[in-house]
Amino acid sequence: MNVRRSAAALAAIGVLAAAAPAMAAGPSPSPKTPIPSGLFGKTDPTYDGVWRQSFALLAQHTLGQRPASSAVDWLVGQQCDEGGFPAFRADPAKPCLGKGGAQPDIDSTAVAVQALHALGGHDSEVHKAVTWLKRTQNKDGGWGYAPGQPTDANHTADVIGALTAAGENADGLRPEGKSPLDALATLSIPCSADGGGAFAYQAAKKGKPAANADASAAGVLGALGKGFVVEPGKTRDKAPACAASGKPTPAQMADNAAAYLAGAVAGTGHLMSSLAGAKDQPDYGNTADAVVALAATGSTQQAKKPYAWLEKNAVKWAQQTSPAAYAELIFAAHAMGENPRDFGGTDLVRALDATGPAPQAAKAGHTEAKQSKHETGTKVWWIVGVGLVAGIGIGFLLSGRRKRQQP
Repeated sequence: MNVRRSAAALAAIGVLAAAAPAMAAGPSPSPKTPIPSGLFGKTDPTYDGVWRQSFALLAQHTLGQRPASSAVDWLVGQQCDEGGFPAFRADPAKPCLGKGGAQPDIDSTAVAVQALHALGGHDSEVHKAVTWLKRTQNKDGGWGYAPGQPTDANHTADVIGALTAAGENADGLRPEGKSPLDALATLSIPCSADGGGAFAYQAAKKGKPAANADASAAGVLGALGKGFVVEPGKTRDKAPACAASGKPTPAQMADNAAAYLAGAVAGTGHLMSSLAGAKDQPDYGNTADAVVALAATGSTQQAKKPYAWLEKNAVKWAQQTSPAAYAELIFAAHAMGENPRDFGGTDLVRALDATGPAPQAAKAGHTEAKQSKHETGTKVWWIVGVGLVAGIGIGFLLSGRRKRQQP
């Protein structure tokens, strides 16, 4: 799972304190679970298998690549009979929800829906997953990490993105009279309050809700009905500003949160990590998400500084984290209209592809390049042979195909 989502997911299953330090600094420890064939990444997939796989496939699709069939098949095989996806299903033949079975969660299901819908050809799986998400909606209109858990901005936004991708009207989903956008509105902090404009992660049990940059980046996309992939658009003329009002409209919620994020990255160009054990450490993943969120509102000018910071600093983080980190940086480059093959001198596409099964297009290119090399060599020796034949008096003009540049 990428760093941005790991805090909520691991906290929800009660292992944050043990896992956060390893995630905050340095590579993950050797996996205790064997790495399945077709899965992206080499670290233990127990808590993030479906997440990182979905992100990797979605990034490859965004880049115009055709992911390997084995990678797509692995993701499809993770779906439970009930329709939801767990973080990782070690034995797909074993039923979910039973004793010791994998437990489907909102996070994994929402991201899998976005990936499978984008890839196409998986209408049945997407429909089952969407049906499961609808069935697990809370009475206040939102979702938490797992069915029955309190609503939070992150997972509610993820589901909105999944529903929208699948052609559903998220605002019309009101089984108890409250829609997902109503749930987000309750987590949008008024402009006059401390942290005004931001989204809180969850409603405060006591006191006032706290501004959360992680939730704010997710909330912007949810309020706009967008998924993880944001197409580059027109840059707005003015910087986003928090507009005081009663109940904000979805567009106002997005603008308000964008204004908060723009202010948060204006100084250093990055956000700070709130993970345990990560004192005074930058939050690379959330900074990338902030870039996407700002770009989604047309605040491209405000996103330039954090994007430049990511280009300079985030590659090493991605190398030590997971394939989802490379995908997250690719999403940021895509939203900004930048070239992910030249991300501060690093080819993010090549780096992502190297973490899992090669995409079909890359395999085809590799095969053609090898074939071209063989043909070129054969023709060279033929030319030499022809040149050694005396008295023929015939010239041959031969040319080999240019090798395709490797991705």
